[in-house]
Amino acid sequence: MQIPQGIRIRRLRLAGVGRTYDVDFTAGGQVRNLSLVAGAFSSGKTAVLEFIAYGLGAKRHPRHQEILSKVRSCLLEVELSGDPYVIERSVGEPSKIAYIRGGTIDAPSLTPPEARRLDPPESLSSLLLSHCKLEGVQLREAPTQSESRTDPLSFRDLMWLTFLPNERVADKNFLFENDRMRKHKLRQVVDVIFGVHDDRAVELGNRIQALESRRNHAKNDLSAARAFVAEQDPSALNTDPTASNPAEQELADITAQLAQIDQHARAATDFAAGLRHSHQEAAKQARRTAAVVRDHETQLARMMPLRAQYVDDLLKLGMLAQAKQLFDPLRVTTCPACLNRLPAPPAAEAGHCTLCAHELQPTASTLTLGEAAQLSAPPEGQLDVAAEVRATKARLKEITAYIEDLGTSLSHGKLQAEQARLVEERAAAALDEATAPAVSTYLAARDELHRQREQALRRLEQARSTAKLQEGIAKRATAVARLEGQLTQLREELSSLGDATRDRDAVIGRVSARYGELLRAWHYPKVSLPRIGEDLTPFVRGESYHEASSGARTLLTLAWQLAVFEIAVESGAAHPGFLMIDSPQKNLGHGGTLDAVIADAVSISDFYDHLAAWLGDRGVRAQLIVADNSPPLTVEDCVVVRYSRSEDHPPYGLIDDETESADTRT
Repeated sequence: MQIPQGIRIRRLRLAGVGRTYDVDFTAGGQVRNLSLVAGAFSSGKTAVLEFIAYGLGAKRHPRHQEILSKVRSCLLEVELSGDPYVIERSVGEPSKIAYIRGGTIDAPSLTPPEARRLDPPESLSSLLLSHCKLEGVQLREAPTQSESRTDPLSFRDLMWLTFLPNERVADKNFLFENDRMRKHKLRQVVDVIFGVHDDRAVELGNRIQALESRRNHAKNDLSAARAFVAEQDPSALNTDPTASNPAEQELADITAQLAQIDQHARAATDFAAGLRHSHQEAAKQARRTAAVVRDHETQLARMMPLRAQYVDDLLKLGMLAQAKQLFDPLRVTTCPACLNRLPAPPAAEAGHCTLCAHELQPTASTLTLGEAAQLSAPPEGQLDVAAEVRATKARLKEITAYIEDLGTSLSHGKLQAEQARLVEERAAAALDEATAPAVSTYLAARDELHRQREQALRRLEQARSTAKLQEGIAKRATAVARLEGQLTQLREELSSLGDATRDRDAVIGRVSARYGELLRAWHYPKVSLPRIGEDLTPFVRGESYHEASSGARTLLTLAWQLAVFEIAVESGAAHPGFLMIDSPQKNLGHGGTLDAVIADAVSISDFYDHLAAWLGDRGVRAQLIVADNSPPLTVEDCVVVRYSRSEDHPPYGLIDDETESADTRT
C-alpha cells in the first residue's frame, strides 16, 4: 500500500476528569477520505475543527464554559508520513509546549513524550513541516528585495490552506486584503507549496545545507546510541525488536499451571471440610477465652492501685482522728493581747469561754486544743473525720470483694483458655495429619513453579529494557532515514528547477481551470469567465469575488480553497494532504442571511458529489473533514459523529454530558 505523505488526522480526544470526549476519523483502522461532523447549531462541530488546529500548533483553543470546566488536555492522534503519533497540549491557559510521542492514543510507545515548543527551531512546527517537505523554508518580509530580512515558515501559515473556518467562508477579506503583510505571506505560502517561489535555487541550497548538518548530527547521535546500547546490552543490537518474547508465553503457562495445582490441591482436601470447620470453631473459642483473660488481667491491674489508695486514705484519716491525742492539752497562761499572766487558765464557765467570752456547748471546766469546736456542730466545709472513715472503709470493702471475684474469675478463665488452646492444637494437628499426605504432593511442584516464575519475570523485565533500547535506536535510525530521503528529494528538486515565473503561471493556470470546473459542477448561476488572478483573487463574470452576493461568495471561496487543495494533491506539491472546511452551507440555508437566488440554483448535494468522486480516485493521498449542520443523505456513511442538542438522542454535543438539564441543575 502506498504510504501517504504529509499529515492525516486520525482521532481527537479531549481528556477531562474521570472521562474523555472522542471523535474518530478512522474506519477499520484506516483514515477516512471524507469525514463529516454533523449536527445542530452550537453543539461543538466548529470546536472539533478548532481543537484539531490547536493540536497542530494554533495559539488558541475554544473557550466555551463547558470546555473550560470539563476538559484538561487535548490529544490529537495523527499520521506523519504514515506513522502514528500523538500530540498533547493542555487546555485552559493555551500552552506554549506540545508533547509528542509515537504510537496511538490507546497504545502508546515505550519511550517518554518529547516536549517541543510551538515555533522554530526544533519545534512542533518544524516537525510537521518536515513531513510536508517544507522544513527550513524562509519567507522574505519584502519579496521584491533580495536582501530583505527573512522569517521561517510556520505551520500556522500553512494552516491557511488546510483549514477554512466559518469566518473566512464568504468573507470579503478572504485573502486578507485588510492586512497587507498577511496577504503577501499567503501568496508566498502558495508559491512555496507548489515550488514556484522566487530564489528557489538559493532557498533549496540553504535547506539542503541545513538538512545535511542535521543529518550528520543525527548520524552521530545514532552512532553514540548504538555504542551505549552495545555497552549496556550487546544482544539488543542483534535481536529483532518485533519478535515476540518467549518469556511472556512462559509466564502465562506458569500462571496457568499454578492455578491448576491450587485447584487440584483444593479438590484433594475437600474431604477434610469437617476437620477444618472444627479447627475454625476451636480457634474462635481460644481467641474468645484469651480475650476474657486479658480483660480480667487489665481490670486487676487497674483495681490494685485503687485499693492501695483507699488503704492509704484510711491511714491518713486515722492520724487526723488521733491528732488531738498527739498534742498536750491547751495551757494558755499569758494573755495574747497584753502579754500579762492570766490569773487562771481558760475554762468554760456558764457556757462561755473565759478567754474570749464565746458561747460554748456544755463541757468540762477546762479546755484543750480544739475541744470546744469538736463539742459544737461542725461548721460548713469542715471535715467530718468519722463519716469519712466509715465511707472509705465501705468502698475499700467493696473493691476488695470485687478484686477477690476477679481473681477467682481470672483463675477459672486461665484454665478455660489453656483448655481451648489445647483443643485448637489438637484440631490443627488432626487437620494437618489428614491433609498433609494430599497436599505435600503439590508443594514441591508449586515451589518449583514459583522459582521458574521469578526467572521468567527477570527475563521479561530484561527483554522490556532491551526493547526500550532498541526503540531508541530505531527512532534515531528513522530520523536519519527521513533526513536522507528529504535530502534526496531536495537535490532532485534542485536539479529539475525551471523558470519560476513560467512555472508559477502554469500553476495558477491549473488552479484557475479547476476553480471554473468546480463552479460549473456546482451549477453556479450564469457562470462565465471564472478565473484566479495572478494575485490569487477569484473572479467570476469578469468581476472580483468582492462584488458577488453573500451566497455566491460562499461558493467562490469554497471553490478557491478546493482548487488549490486538489491541484496540490494531484501534482504532489508540498501540501499536508488534508483540508478542513467549516459550514459549507453558509448563506445557502444554514446560518447568516439566506441568499435565495444562489440557494435556489445550487444544491449542496453537488458539492458533496464532487468531493466523493474526487476523493474516490485519490486513495490515501488526501483527507477532507467537513463540519456541516445537515449534510445530504448521499454522504450519510461519511458522518463520523452527529450532535443532536437533544438529551433524547445522544450525543448531545462535543461535551456530551453538558446538557440543558445539567445547566439547570448547576
